[in-house]
Amino acid sequence: MKRIGVDVGGTFTDLILWDEGRVVVHKTPSTPDDPSVGTMEGISALAERAGISVGDIEMFFHGTTVATNIVLEHNGSDVGMITTEGFRDLLHIARKKRPLNYSNHQDLPWQKWQLIRRRNRRTVAERIDAAGTVVTPLDEGQVREQVRLLRDRDVDAIAVCFLHAYRNPVHEERVREIIEEEFPEAFVSLSSRVAPQYREYERFSTTALNAFIGPKVSTYVTRLAESARAAGIGDDVHLMTSAGGLITARSASEAPVSLLTSGVVAGLLGGCAIGRASGYPSVITLDVGGTSADVGVAPDGKLRMKHLLDTRIGDYHAMVPMAEVDTIGAGGGSIAAVDEGGMFRVGPRSAGAHPGPACYGRGGTEPTSTDAMVLMGWLREDSFLSGTMTVQPELAREAVETHIARSLDTTLAQAAMGIFKILAYSMTEAISLHSVRKGYDPREFSLVAEGGAGPLFAWHIAEQLGIPRVIVPRHPGIASAMGLLTTDLRYEIPTTVWTSSAAPDVDLIATQLKRLEEQARAQLRADGVDDEHISLERSVDCRYMGQGYELRVPAPDGEVDEDWVAATAAAFHEVHGRTYSQRFEDKPVHLVNIRVTGVGAVTHVVIGEIEPGGEDPGAAVKTTTRALFWRDEVSEPEWFETPVYDRALLRAGNRISGPAIVEQFDSTTVIGLNQHATVDSVGHIIMERKTA
Repeated sequence: MKRIGVDVGGTFTDLILWDEGRVVVHKTPSTPDDPSVGTMEGISALAERAGISVGDIEMFFHGTTVATNIVLEHNGSDVGMITTEGFRDLLHIARKKRPLNYSNHQDLPWQKWQLIRRRNRRTVAERIDAAGTVVTPLDEGQVREQVRLLRDRDVDAIAVCFLHAYRNPVHEERVREIIEEEFPEAFVSLSSRVAPQYREYERFSTTALNAFIGPKVSTYVTRLAESARAAGIGDDVHLMTSAGGLITARSASEAPVSLLTSGVVAGLLGGCAIGRASGYPSVITLDVGGTSADVGVAPDGKLRMKHLLDTRIGDYHAMVPMAEVDTIGAGGGSIAAVDEGGMFRVGPRSAGAHPGPACYGRGGTEPTSTDAMVLMGWLREDSFLSGTMTVQPELAREAVETHIARSLDTTLAQAAMGIFKILAYSMTEAISLHSVRKGYDPREFSLVAEGGAGPLFAWHIAEQLGIPRVIVPRHPGIASAMGLLTTDLRYEIPTTVWTSSAAPDVDLIATQLKRLEEQARAQLRADGVDDEHISLERSVDCRYMGQGYELRVPAPDGEVDEDWVAATAAAFHEVHGRTYSQRFEDKPVHLVNIRVTGVGAVTHVVIGEIEPGGEDPGAAVKTTTRALFWRDEVSEPEWFETPVYDRALLRAGNRISGPAIVEQFDSTTVIGLNQHATVDSVGHIIMERKTA
């Protein structure tokens, strides 16, 4: 079966074709104004490279930053809200937590950049209590008045958020029907469908986010799906969610909030598959693109889910499941500058795809980390993207000399090395934040270098953190795209039950679990998944009585009874002890939310072995070049005559001693002065520090 993975980044769109063991990759510049254009152009070019017709492609998997970028750039749709009387200002008040606790003069991001303006937040009479009982019937006449008002104000979307709708959605569903009658063009976002859990503010915020990004994302997804269909590609586009699963274009159009952090999770999934193939399942992934760097930690190759307090996008709460991956503004396009105070800074501002680094010759004049590595001899002008992109070292030299070297009264070599080290330090700190500070020792992990720039930085970062090895996959520049081919269709459906292990409401749990499981099966069947390929996973959000937030724990299969509750409580004690080094087995456990994840199995990409060779990599040497390296952190940079290898000619068993450079179409790998590398059986470069 021929399937493709396409990951759209800020600078490049990465593509991979997998055809029963054959892998073909391609990179093409992204088209920010309409990412679907660059995607379809890239697919055509990839098919041509592979010698197949676009119509031969049977499955299309996609990771996108479109939803995330809309939120971060504050350019979403004009949204209206219909909510319960008395709750108009909930989005404004939020949780009362301020970025600066003691400042009376500060901009609060969720107030300065409102998802929904106050004039468009409308209230109606209705009330449902926490048990799901209707206390005040819905005033349908008021609803029609407010919908017409919002229609006359030309809003693009309407968020419907009623108190306790997670318990009983009857009023929200009726409002949806009225909107379809009065304002059928509006994109509708119901809290009972988007985030059917308790916690009013987080539920309201998530529903508002869904409405804010909904019209643009659904338009993009629909356009892409139609383009793919017109080209004869498969039967649907499958998109990566923030939880690491895939959903269909239809589902993504209805709940686009699930696509937040879509692309970055694919990189972590790809890293997990890469680590397993090389025999090192515990991995830290470093995916460095043109605009940003994504950092993920997967002990034993398993994704960790973020705590509710951390499931944000920008400054907004998003109560959707998110894998533990975070992004910093550090990439190949990160701009270096000396600020007014004389501080030498690199990033987070980026040159992006246009105009790009100065050396691209597209009009950029500010120095970037790519320009620095051109000057250091690591990126050669005749090898960038296998020579398909022209690089002009003289423009890089002019940018670094003008903006950095002269300002700091230093040499060009020192300025270039400084740009590299400052950006590498930002990545080192990000990895430390997500490993050491969360109880994981990076010395027990392998660092998987991904993205076009990850293999340039990885050797130095591993030295700084004491990580024993770096794994550079066969195609590091398209690792995220490959990650799309390593997961399944997944739908997570939660609900709130609010019961205690001391006196559990077993009937409620059993009834709700049955409902969620039927809903998950129906969703997967609607996507065309056969019953034999469907499996269901249960989990419960638990806490000790009196605690403010929950931890997610796996729940047993089988009949729900008091033994089932006891087993779930025991699992919570174990997770709490591992997380906080404390467990209180004599205390009752509060079961807050139950979740069912429906999984539709998809055949995964398999990383096959490559042709073996001896230790001598001489046949892969292309040339030698002068490249800048340093012996330790306090030494001055020195120029070394450095061998340059063709990655395509390396064979399993080859050993390379640093310093060395390995070039390929989608990336360049740097092996440091104190490093040596071995090509393993599946073609990954395993880089380790030289022993004395």
